[in-house]
Amino acid sequence: MQNPTDDRILEVLDSGLELGPAAIGHNIDRSRSWVSQRLSVLVEHGLATQTTSGYYAITEDGRRYLTGEFDASNLDN
Repeated sequence: MQNPTDDRILEVLDSGLELGPAAIGHNIDRSRSWVSQRLSVLVEHGLATQTTSGYYAITEDGRRYLTGEFDASNLDN
């Protein structure tokens, strides 16, 4: 992953909360639409998951990525 926003999104989700793009964006000073675009990429790569309509959570691979145990260098943006 090459986008620093992705790390910030995962860090917010690592709080254990299920959040929507607007709440995540508010916490990282990004727009809801930008966060939605990045969440789509994170879900595609298995680092986040959509739990219920409009809400997202971090996956185990997402947690491993944050701790450096998951090599995301081969993932496309």
